[in-house]
Amino acid sequence: MLRIAICDDDKNVADSHADVVRACLSRTGIAGEVQTYVDGKNLLCDVLDDHFHYDLILLDIEMPQISGMDLARQLRPALPNVKMIFITSHVEYAIDAYELSIFRYVPKQELEKRLPGAITDALTLLSLEEGRVYTIQTNSRLERIPYRDVLYISKDGKNALITTQNGTSPVRKPLQKVFDELDAEEFLFIDRGCIVNLIHVMQIRDASAVLKDGTCLPVSRSHLQDVKEKINEYWGKRL
Repeated sequence: MLRIAICDDDKNVADSHADVVRACLSRTGIAGEVQTYVDGKNLLCDVLDDHFHYDLILLDIEMPQISGMDLARQLRPALPNVKMIFITSHVEYAIDAYELSIFRYVPKQELEKRLPGAITDALTLLSLEEGRVYTIQTNSRLERIPYRDVLYISKDGKNALITTQNGTSPVRKPLQKVFDELDAEEFLFIDRGCIVNLIHVMQIRDASAVLKDGTCLPVSRSHLQDVKEKINEYWGKRL
């Protein structure tokens, strides 16, 4: 079951968003529960101190105690895979939303038109991600790695090495074979010897892909333009 949080300093607005979320859950047939907050500090406390887990969070950016932008920055380390939807009346925040890997940006002036679609897309993606795992099987070992946990995959001699937030896992297959088996748009070759998971890329800087954890992966000159275009295309669908 998915867990969804909504934070808006106006209780009526938060409750209204919750109704939209429940309608989307019902329409998609996805199981989920919704929690509303009118104070971002309470949401932060639940996540950081009481270890609440959320799969999707809807945040109003303009809140008096703590802004949605600051809230997102503090929540992200504790919930690295959470999908966040920003709701705001200020278009200029969209650039910062990209830097924070926000799933979707919804302008308040287009709320009725765009919010249901943004929520439905997030729920659908979360539902798909729950079942997407890469399986490594040998005579002595069976390991299932969720796609969302993969940071990057590198060439290891004739084989491949999957790096996740929890460590590394060797795969006795060529890198191209692993890429073909993943068959997912978020995985992209940035060099002949490295595949990156776009959901963890924060920016391209000085011919390097900078990940959320600070890892810098070199992007080959021959791949650089294609990588930039693919990242723009991937995140363009989500902003």
